Amino acid sequence: MTGQVRTVDGRVAGRRGQATRQKLLDCLSEMLSTSPYRDVKVIDVARKAGTSPATFYQYFPDVEGAVLEIAEEMAKEGAGLTDLVAGRSWAGKSGAQAAEELVEGFLSFWRKHDAILRVVDLGAAEGDKRFYKIRMKILNSVNNSLTDAVKELQTKGRYDKDVSPAAVAGSIVAMLAAVAGHQKGFQSWGVKQAELRPALTLVVHLGITGRKPPK
Repeated sequence: MTGQVRTVDGRVAGRRGQATRQKLLDCLSEMLSTSPYRDVKVIDVARKAGTSPATFYQYFPDVEGAVLEIAEEMAKEGAGLTDLVAGRSWAGKSGAQAAEELVEGFLSFWRKHDAILRVVDLGAAEGDKRFYKIRMKILNSVNNSLTDAVKELQTKGRYDKDVSPAAVAGSIVAMLAAVAGHQKGFQSWGVKQAELRPALTLVVHLGITGRKPPK
């Protein structure tokens, strides 16, 4: 945690206050992984953290406010996803490796933050602009770099110039997010996790380069 942490009424929280605040966020994160978002109540979070609802309200206006704090921290980490694409070569075996690392990084990020991402998706789908902005911040970290990658391939004559780079990148990122959020569901289709990555890597590589990755 960096910078000054303030209570709801604007006071600067001391070291103990910051520790309590973080414990509340950690307990809330844990509860979101086992309970539906709508079922999580302030009293339950406070009890799990070993404190009172009054203490919870010192730091957060409600459960949604605390969830947004967790989501914002996750989005900061998600900004690092751009490193999976920015400045990468998509030619030959380098392109195949770039596609593989993008898929692995994206799926891993979603698995790590599955619980809070489900809440973010729910809020965004319901039209909450706060959650929508957080979701787009994460997706843009990959989308913008992919758009640049397709533009570069077009300038080199390696990609159809009539195709919109932004549309290609957006389609790939939307697909990655959908697949990442549905990882457990693939099992019901008879798809093993070990089969998902190479299949998704193939689709991503084809989408960006228009070619199958070299073996």
